[in-house]
Amino acid sequence: MQIIPSEHIDFAKWDACVNNNTNGLIYATSVYLNAMTDNWSGLVINDYEAIMPLPWRKKWGIRYLYTPAFTQQLGLIGAYSINNDTILETINKFVPYGDYMLNTGNKPTHTEGIFTENCNYILNLSPTYLQIKENYSKPLNGYLKKAVSFGLIYTETNITDAIDTYQNLYQERFESFVATDYVHFKQLCQQLEPEGKAFARKVTDKEGNVLAYGLFLRDNKRIYNLMPTTLPLGRKLFAMHFLINCLIKEYAEQNLLFDFEGSDHPGIKQFYEQFGSTNEGYMHWHFNQLPWPLQLFKK
Repeated sequence: MQIIPSEHIDFAKWDACVNNNTNGLIYATSVYLNAMTDNWSGLVINDYEAIMPLPWRKKWGIRYLYTPAFTQQLGLIGAYSINNDTILETINKFVPYGDYMLNTGNKPTHTEGIFTENCNYILNLSPTYLQIKENYSKPLNGYLKKAVSFGLIYTETNITDAIDTYQNLYQERFESFVATDYVHFKQLCQQLEPEGKAFARKVTDKEGNVLAYGLFLRDNKRIYNLMPTTLPLGRKLFAMHFLINCLIKEYAEQNLLFDFEGSDHPGIKQFYEQFGSTNEGYMHWHFNQLPWPLQLFKK
């Protein structure tokens, strides 16, 4: 077991571990980490049997773990338990302080730090569209009928437009995200797009006015709902209901999960639940092993 700086990691073996494990999500791939982190190292067990990305920064000369922008889950990936004492000791020697997102496969039972469970809703896309639609809520079906009656149109669109609109409308909601985070994320999507791992969809009305955007990432396991954006007129016309339904129809009968990417907000939870999704929780891990008075250290 060792912690390796990113520049010395074998990316082919690292990414193979991510791709071959059910809890290896797109955020943990080398291309994502290289794009979205200030610095990162990787905990590697044996010959990449298990890995754990460790994004870090420094303050006052102290290294600490942090959660990069647009990164929901990282955690330990592979056939080892997050409760392994050697793993925890190794991490604490590397970083005495951190705010870090584990993944849905990590079920911590130790008491080192504070754990808070977050919601994440997923939907199995392998059934037929009609089978999936059977689990839609009655209100959702009503909203979709109205959206169809409005003549809404679902099409492919430009990734840059989707990201720019999201940033313009929502950047004040996410104060921890800075302008460079959006620049790096846009560059990441442009890198992933030729491989079909990043794509965007939009909904317009009959006059061509944009009502909603969706920016999605895709790997061998999931489609990730990274940036859903509803413009003011789109809210009145149920444009996001329509967009998500059309995307589900587009990708039904594929061996993928649709990852709604959250949320703990009651209104958003209710919106995602209408599609028959299930909550797949994951843990936020905060730990502080600094000596007094450095325990007052904050990012």
